[in-house]
Amino acid sequence: MTVFPPPSETDRRQGPLYAVLAYTTWGLLPLYWKLFHSAGAVEVLSHRMIWSALFLTVILILQRRLGDLLALVTSYPTVRVLFLTASLLSVNWGIYIYGVNTGQVVEASLGYYINPLVTVLLGLVVLKEKLSPLQQLAVALAAFGVGYFIWKLGTVPWIALTLAVSFALYGLVRKLVPVSPLLGLALETWLITPLTLAMVSYLASRGQGHFGSSPGITLLFMGAGVATSMPLLWFNQAAKRLRLASLGFFQYLAPSISLGLGVFVFREPFTTTHGVTFGCIWAALGLYSLAAWAGGRGKERRGK
Repeated sequence: MTVFPPPSETDRRQGPLYAVLAYTTWGLLPLYWKLFHSAGAVEVLSHRMIWSALFLTVILILQRRLGDLLALVTSYPTVRVLFLTASLLSVNWGIYIYGVNTGQVVEASLGYYINPLVTVLLGLVVLKEKLSPLQQLAVALAAFGVGYFIWKLGTVPWIALTLAVSFALYGLVRKLVPVSPLLGLALETWLITPLTLAMVSYLASRGQGHFGSSPGITLLFMGAGVATSMPLLWFNQAAKRLRLASLGFFQYLAPSISLGLGVFVFREPFTTTHGVTFGCIWAALGLYSLAAWAGGRGKERRGK
């Protein structure tokens, strides 16, 4: 197992900056996806995959790691698992773009608030991990909040639940593959690219594609790769410099920014029912963070 040297004082100072850059960009992405109002979510997702694959490949070439990617392709078990994670990522990205462009940014932000709690629940069900009493209460509060939403509005928040579950499953399955985040994402995007190229070609053949229809939207499609990949690269830099517990507190920045955009910029409704649901989720996240902090403190004491 590779052991990394402890981060220097400079690295520790830079860690929060990289984390803020990553999560702030993710939170502001609805502003970017809104610019594709004339294109459908499937077309936007297709270009997001294509240009992300190209951009990440350029990064790997500059880092002289393209050989690592080619070596990874020859491992059939790894490719098989990464095709599954690529499919989950496609669902997550596609639903998020759909939610933004159909005026449901508030519900999309709810999904990423719920995500850490779904991850905890998957750890309980799949990995047979034990939950502390605080974690159990957090999951119960989140379930109550979602149940209250369904009861009061008579509809299932399927965008939020799909985003939360797909990304939690993505994180769980990715744990099975000992591949760096950059290499893994590059291969995931390349595995889906043949399908997305076929979709873009099909839309173009029917006169329904928007790539090339104007310089503006063409540049937006191409920029989707940068908008997708840069936050990930910043996140990787933050992860190297910060403890996992510290990094976890930054993850709520992105859905908070998205929620603010949904309510104050896009003028989406935020009713009393939304307030109760989000209140339950926020309380659950507070308990979850407290449990994580308490667990970290306990480990530090046992290590002394």
